Amino acid sequence: MKISTKGRYALRLMLDLAIHTAEGGRVSIRAVAQRQQISEKYLEQIITQLSRAGFVRSARGPQGGYSLTRSPEAYTVGEILRQMEGELAPVTCLETGENQCGRFGQCATVEVYQRIYDAVNGVVDGITLQDLVQIQQEKCAACAP
Repeated sequence: MKISTKGRYALRLMLDLAIHTAEGGRVSIRAVAQRQQISEKYLEQIITQLSRAGFVRSARGPQGGYSLTRSPEAYTVGEILRQMEGELAPVTCLETGENQCGRFGQCATVEVYQRIYDAVNGVVDGITLQDLVQIQQEKCAACAP
């Protein structure tokens, strides 16, 4: 399983909003793009998808920008990645409840893929955006002279 650039950037965008959004404040895409060194145009595509999903809200005007719709501890890494990537299954036969593979019931290898899928979901669903904020703050504190 490989997470796309869109998924990775969405996670960085959400983390940036969690860190830089003051109480009731908003963050511009331009500011995120500069801090994260990501194309502003690409971030606009990502923020549109996150906004449609209800993860972020926007406001226009001089104090406009984007903010999270929930507190950082209410988001999991898994839900953010799934919003951008779809299911995180390592094989297509695990992606839906109604499996199209005729061998599913007799396939021994699907057990390996199921364990990988369960492990990945356990990790990404066990880490919140707030956890990432704390990790980022610790890393930045360690870098300070």
